[in-house]
Parts: sequence; C-alpha cells; structure tokens
Amino acid sequence: MSTQVLTSVPGNIWKVLVSVGDAVNEGDILFIMEVMKSEVNHSAPISGTITEVHIHNDQEGVNPGTVAIVIE
Repeated sequence: MSTQVLTSVPGNIWKVLVSVGDAVNEGDILFIMEVMKSEVNHSAPISGTITEVHIHNDQEGVNPGTVAIVIE
C-alpha cells in the first residue's frame, strides 16, 4: 500500500533529498520547504521505498496539500 506525503503549508520547495528508488526510514527528512524565510522539513511517515517524486528543487508557489512524494 502506498502512502502520499503532502506539503503542509504554502511555500517554495527548497531542496528535495530523495529520488525514486531510494529506501527511507520513518522520520527521515524527504524535502525542505522555504516558508517566509524559514525552513519547514517534511519527513517520511513510514519506512519504505520512494516510488514517485512530484516536486523538484527550487519549485515556487506550491500549495498546501500537494502530493509531493509517494512511498511504497
């Protein structure tokens, strides 16, 4: 069963730290958003393998609730 990791706030994607095929553990940081000059980390809610990445470094104007990463 796959798990979607959603953006939690509006802002810009600063850095994506994973790629498709990467193994992650629960709590690993997947990507960092820049929100009003602050960094907001988004972590893996489960352990698994990254199957989809829908965001990229320096992406601007991302809305909250956007599917960013899918973990299988």
